[in-house]
Amino acid sequence: MRVIVSTLGILLAVGGLDHGLFEVLQGNAPTPGLLIRAIGPRQQMWTYGTEDAFTLLPTFLLSGIASIVLSLLIAVWAVGFVHRKHGSLVFLILSVLLFLTGGGVAQVVYFTLAFAVSLHIHKPVVWINQLLPKRSRGAFGRLWPGCLAAFTLLSAAALEIAITGYAPGLHSPGLVLHFCWSLLAVGLCILLLGIASGFVHDAIPGSQCPAVSALPLKRL
Repeated sequence: MRVIVSTLGILLAVGGLDHGLFEVLQGNAPTPGLLIRAIGPRQQMWTYGTEDAFTLLPTFLLSGIASIVLSLLIAVWAVGFVHRKHGSLVFLILSVLLFLTGGGVAQVVYFTLAFAVSLHIHKPVVWINQLLPKRSRGAFGRLWPGCLAAFTLLSAAALEIAITGYAPGLHSPGLVLHFCWSLLAVGLCILLLGIASGFVHDAIPGSQCPAVSALPLKRL
């Protein structure tokens, strides 16, 4: 669970940095309201490449700086501190602040999911193993690294397409947009499978989670 949350935190930070950098490029111009386009007309590379965001700050420059700083804090926290006491709560607070300062709208889905998973870093979901036959638990519990890697690649590809609008073989902006959202949807499904696999892995006696190792076998 810690590896999954750390990876989600880093991806969240990358998305926040993306928004923040483009907002800084728009300079000290006032924001038009609560909903903004992180990528301005001068930096926009295709029809739908606007990177919508929400911000409470009055200028693009302030929003960008805040997003960059919070993104870096989230990355550091997700890697080194999210597993500690109150680590999940701090992660959630930083993520909400990133959303409120222009870090991106779509990020809400991922930081909410990451926060929910982080609550189980030291509290494995033991009952989930009861849903699988004993012979298949080990195999299913080994799926999470591959799922996490696939989700990361799909997310990176979707981010590239969202910014540049480039998708090999596709030339219609509408098709490119649908393809981008399809990558995100498939990636989310794979991530959910990976999280379920991670739950099973952490609930297996002898896994790396010290909390699980101390559990009596009869409970599994």
